[in-house]
Amino acid sequence: MEAQNSLSNLFISSGVPGLDEVLAGGLTTDRLYLVEGEPGTGKTTLALQFLNEGQRRGESVLYITLAETAVELRSVAASHGWDMQGIQIEEILPNEDVLSPDQQYTIFHPSEIELGTTTQRILTAIDRYKPRRVVLDSLSELQLLAESPLRYRRQVLALKQYLTSRSCTTIFLDDRTALSTDLQVRSVAHAVLTLELVDQAYGAERRRVRVVKYRGIAFHGGAHDYKITRGGLQVYPRLVAAATRVRSDRRQLSSGIPVLDQLIGGGLEEGMSTLISGPPGTGKSTLAAQFVHAAAARGEPCAMFLFEEARNNMLNRSANLGMDLAGAIDSGLLSIQQIDPAELAPGQFSHAVMQAVERGVRVVVIDSLNGYLNAVPDERFLTVYLHELLTYLGQRGVVSIIVGVQQGMIGTGMTTSVDASYIADNVIMLRYFEAEGEVRQAISVFKKRGSAHERTIRRFAIGGKGIQVGPVLKGFHGILTGVPTYDEDPDRAAAG
Repeated sequence: MEAQNSLSNLFISSGVPGLDEVLAGGLTTDRLYLVEGEPGTGKTTLALQFLNEGQRRGESVLYITLAETAVELRSVAASHGWDMQGIQIEEILPNEDVLSPDQQYTIFHPSEIELGTTTQRILTAIDRYKPRRVVLDSLSELQLLAESPLRYRRQVLALKQYLTSRSCTTIFLDDRTALSTDLQVRSVAHAVLTLELVDQAYGAERRRVRVVKYRGIAFHGGAHDYKITRGGLQVYPRLVAAATRVRSDRRQLSSGIPVLDQLIGGGLEEGMSTLISGPPGTGKSTLAAQFVHAAAARGEPCAMFLFEEARNNMLNRSANLGMDLAGAIDSGLLSIQQIDPAELAPGQFSHAVMQAVERGVRVVVIDSLNGYLNAVPDERFLTVYLHELLTYLGQRGVVSIIVGVQQGMIGTGMTTSVDASYIADNVIMLRYFEAEGEVRQAISVFKKRGSAHERTIRRFAIGGKGIQVGPVLKGFHGILTGVPTYDEDPDRAAAG
C-alpha cells in the first residue's frame, strides 16, 4: 500500500479526461513537457485544462503568454465555461512602441536585446507567483528570438533547470510556426505530446493525440482520438482488448422464440459475437431487436448503437411487432444511441461501447457494420478496430450482435464491402428466395463456435405477431442462390 501511495504521489492529473490513462497515470511532477501541434489542434485549451486542474487542487498556477493577450485567453476560457480566477496570466508581448521607426535597433540585432529581456521577464514572473504549474505559450516566439539552434537549445535548457529547481511542473506549447521545425526541445523535454488535425473528404475533421516519448513510463502508444467540445478536450484512449481480460462463465441467452433457439443451438452464448447478415429488408435489424427484447424481459441491461435507422423509427417498428423497447428504455434496461458516422471518430465509438459495458450492459447491438465502416476513415483498418472491439466485449462476457447488410437482393453475388464473418463467432444468414411467384425469406446458421446448431434452412417471416420461424425447407435445391429448384410439390415443401 505504501508503494502505491508513493507512486501516486509522483503523478499529477493533466485535467484532460482520458489523457491520464494514455499517460499511464498522469504527469510526473516537477518535469518539463512539450505539447506540439499546428494552430487549431487545441493546445491552448489543453494548457488551460492543466492549469484549471491545478487551481482546483489549490495550487498556484501561471500562464506565461508570448503571443496571445490575456483578453484572448479569457475569451477561450469563457467559451468553455471556465472561471479564470486563480490563474495568473503574465503577458510578455511586444508593445506598440516597436512600430515606431525610432525604436528600431541599428547597432544590435533585435534578438540580442529582446531575448534577454523576454527571459528576464519570465524568471521574474516565476519568482513573483511561485507556481506549481506553469504553461509557456509558445516556443515559436523564443525560437525566432534566439535565431540560432545553439542559442535556442541553451535557452530552453536553462529554463528547464530553473523551473525544475523551483518544483514547477511545466508545459511548453509549440505551434510549429517558426521558420524551421527544430527538434531540439523534444530531446530536452521529459515527455512529448503531439496533437494532430486530419482533414477528411466528408464530415468533421479528425483529431488525434500521440505520445512521442515519456521517459521511464510505459505509456499507451499509438494514435488516440480526441474531441474539442464545450468543457475542453476529451481523449478517447485506443482500445487494446488484451489489457481488459476478465474471466467469466458463459450462459446461453434465449431469443424468446423456441424454434429460433432450436435452430441456433439453444441460444447465444455470453462472450460470443454474432453477425446477422443478409440483403436489405430481410429482417436483420428486427431479429437483433428480438434478442434485445428477450434480454430486457429477463432484466438484463442492453445497449443498441444505430448508424442508419432513426431511433424513433426503430422503436415504432418494434412496437408494431409486439416488442416494447420503449418500456425497456423507461425502466433503464435499454439505452439506444443514434450515431452520425460523419461526426464520429472510431475511438469515440469504442469509448461509448466501453462506457455501456462498465454500466453493466450484457447485450450490445451494432446496427450496422456498413454504418460502422463509414465511421472509419481508412477502410484498411476497419477489421482491426472491429476485432479489438469484439474481443473486448467477449472478454467481458457480453453478447455482441452486428448487423451486416449485403449487396444485391437475390443470386450468388452477395458480398459485404468488408467480410467480418471470420471475425464473428456466430453467423446467422437471412436470404430471399423466389417460390411460386412469391418472394420469401429463409434463415440459417452458417457458423457457431459456442455449441452445436442445426444445419437446416428454415422459413423466416415477419408479420403482425412478430418474427415467425417456420419448418425446415425440404424438397428444395439452391435456396441460397435465391432461385431454387424443387424436388417435390412446392406447396407442400414450403408449407408454413
